[in-house]
Amino acid sequence: MQVFLQTIVGGVSLGAVYALVALGFSLVYRTMGLVNFAHGNVVTVGAYLASTFYLSSKLPFALAMVIAIGVTGAIGLVIERVLRPLENRDFDLMLIGTIGFGIVLDALIIMIWGATGRAVPSPVPSAPIDVFGLRIRTYDLVVLAIAAVATVLLVLFLSRTKRGAAMQAVAMDHEAATAVGIHVGRSNAIAFMIGAGLAALAGGLVGPLLYVSPALGGALGIKGFAAAILGGFGSIPGAIVGGIAIGILDSFAAGHFQGYSELVTFLVFTVIIMIRPTGVFGERTVNRA
Repeated sequence: MQVFLQTIVGGVSLGAVYALVALGFSLVYRTMGLVNFAHGNVVTVGAYLASTFYLSSKLPFALAMVIAIGVTGAIGLVIERVLRPLENRDFDLMLIGTIGFGIVLDALIIMIWGATGRAVPSPVPSAPIDVFGLRIRTYDLVVLAIAAVATVLLVLFLSRTKRGAAMQAVAMDHEAATAVGIHVGRSNAIAFMIGAGLAALAGGLVGPLLYVSPALGGALGIKGFAAAILGGFGSIPGAIVGGIAIGILDSFAAGHFQGYSELVTFLVFTVIIMIRPTGVFGERTVNRA
């Protein structure tokens, strides 16, 4: 039982990171109806930026994270601005455009930081905490707390602010939002900016858990994408539930099927999606023009 609970704790911590990635996917999709295939690459950029400012510039980890989020938020704005002329005109080109941005970001990552990875030490004491016989890493609790705060702030922004309400209106009906004077382009830009910021937050947080390398964003992007689908693409609660579920599943697969954990995780994911194609919270459909 202790091993079982220990595995769940580790899975929830990693699942919180997947949930942040899934939230970025879902936020852009619910606002624009677009899957941002450069999202995983932005995760990698965020991870490298945070680790660079933390290790090389010797900045406090929290400040390094804030700077990384700011820089990647600007990258998100650039991506949206380049894609804006194609909105509601050529959806396929928009998708191809996000793939192109991903390729460019990959090339820039290797040009700036090289093809080798780096290990990031934990910014908090590494000694685990004993809770009812469970040994929990302090950094796992930090990840959970930061992810929870970020999620709450996002939900409050969407539900309690005028800009968030405007983004919700754009998500529900693009034409009606335009008719009542909502600046759709601005809402889309904010969605991209916040999505990129969430990607950087996930990348920065996962650095001390995993190994920062050019391939990091690909792995996190795929699992975050799977989490978003599992929860119901475009659903904020679904992204959270899907991320935690993928994290726990991944943790159990790694413990029982060493060497085949990725295969087992996605086989189980595939079976679940075959049973429930819309995901856990996927009944609601985002209407697009």
